[in-house]
Amino acid sequence: MIDMRLLFVLLIGLATTAQAAPEVQSWRTQGGAKVMYVQAPTLPMVDVRVVFDAGSARDGDQPGLALFTNAVMVDSAAGLDADALAERLESHGIELGNGALRDMAWFTVRSLSEPDTLDVAIDSLAGILAEPTFAARDIERNRQQLLIGLRQKQQSPASIAGRAFMSRLYGDHPYGHDPSGEPASIRAFRRADLQAFHRRYYVAANAVIAIVGDLDRKAAQALAERLTARLPEGRHAPELPTPVAANSGIERLRFPSTQTHLYLGQIGMARHDPDYFALYVGNHVFGGGSLVSLLGEEVRNKRGLSYSVYSYFSPMRVAGPFLMVAQTKNAQADETIAVMRETLARFISEGPARDDFDKAKQNLVGGFPLKVSSNKQIVEYIAMMGFYDYPLDWLDTLTDKLEAVTLEQVRDAFRRRVDPQALTGVVVGGAAE
Repeated sequence: MIDMRLLFVLLIGLATTAQAAPEVQSWRTQGGAKVMYVQAPTLPMVDVRVVFDAGSARDGDQPGLALFTNAVMVDSAAGLDADALAERLESHGIELGNGALRDMAWFTVRSLSEPDTLDVAIDSLAGILAEPTFAARDIERNRQQLLIGLRQKQQSPASIAGRAFMSRLYGDHPYGHDPSGEPASIRAFRRADLQAFHRRYYVAANAVIAIVGDLDRKAAQALAERLTARLPEGRHAPELPTPVAANSGIERLRFPSTQTHLYLGQIGMARHDPDYFALYVGNHVFGGGSLVSLLGEEVRNKRGLSYSVYSYFSPMRVAGPFLMVAQTKNAQADETIAVMRETLARFISEGPARDDFDKAKQNLVGGFPLKVSSNKQIVEYIAMMGFYDYPLDWLDTLTDKLEAVTLEQVRDAFRRRVDPQALTGVVVGGAAE
């Protein structure tokens, strides 16, 4: 007889052979949670990802509250303390994960599909979601961990630059503060704050449940109902305001290092932006294509100003940022900024070269199957689809939409949407001390 736990250990690291576009099914639980489901019987495993519109954009005037709440929730639930819960999961080979960003907070479990093991996984996750204890010792332990994390970030010029850039770009918009919060807010949190945030945002109507694995539709429906049975129905989080750039120009922050970190960008696009695919493909040519991008060619290859330089759009619930990022020697910071601006201006004026454009599309289309080659990747994709209200055929039609992008569409989108004269920038660096 095969030992199922041994089989789990042997198979856990193997990629699941998956179709480039798995069939996605969807429905809602009795409490109103959206469910996204893909049957994948190749391995005897189940991956579940539960996403809530409970990211740092919901912090209000308490920066870090979403992340703090999410972190403490996994420490104890339904009568089990942190040690007992960890032992219960570990003894069954169950993996638990969690996190929070600006738009969302999530919890994941990965388990064998064997009924007794899966039962423990789902019962544990359901307890974490609906009945977190918020014990005093767990709150204090997480408070100290978050404060240590913030101190570490203050020693990283890249972290300083990233936080300052988002604050400068978004100002008072909910995206303007970092999900990890500020020392003063972290120190001020009380148990009642976490309980209130949980009551408001960890409700069925605010949840998306993604399920991928070795179980049929009926079993997936039962699983989703179990996860939300103890959650109040509640209501979905309200719409976020449309962001407007708060500042242009460049802010310089001194940091004792031999390298300067550069963040330069503007408000970009949202998930349902009509220019989404044109901007996405265009950026792959400009700065998103690793070593073969135009930005890399001009800044790194021709001038040797930076080994690491790239650009990206970060689409979110409402418009996320467009960013150019580089790291260079202190004495070369101004020259690097000038080359980045000039390269962007030329790209907007002239558009990508035909050969570069064709190669970028081939790269994106050809690389897509690798992005959905495992159950873990698929569950992340379909959770994102459910969270942002994408159609069920989004994965199935993605490569066609990429193929359909024309050179003229890229040129037009960048000319309308990106202004190299109105960029916001943050420069962090200075002479080593």
